[in-house]
Amino acid sequence: MPITSTMVGALLGLGTQMYSNALRKLPYMRHPWEHVLGMGLGAVFVNQLVKWDEQLKEDLDKMLDKAKAANERRYIDDFQNIKTHYD
Repeated sequence: MPITSTMVGALLGLGTQMYSNALRKLPYMRHPWEHVLGMGLGAVFVNQLVKWDEQLKEDLDKMLDKAKAANERRYIDDFQNIKTHYD
């Protein structure tokens, strides 16, 4: 997975730089160092995006577990209160 996200980010950075040059009607590979910089920034961006998504999934699972436990406690407490009320 890391190589895929790195390659996607690098292509995103390269494509952005080439698109920028095309819009300004400049040669596509005008300053090659800008392309390398764009590829590096794109790779870092996409890798951070993947890490953020994984962290978000973990946090969501924790929140759902807490909510499920709270709902179960609430249901059991309410059931016991109703049961003792009618006894």
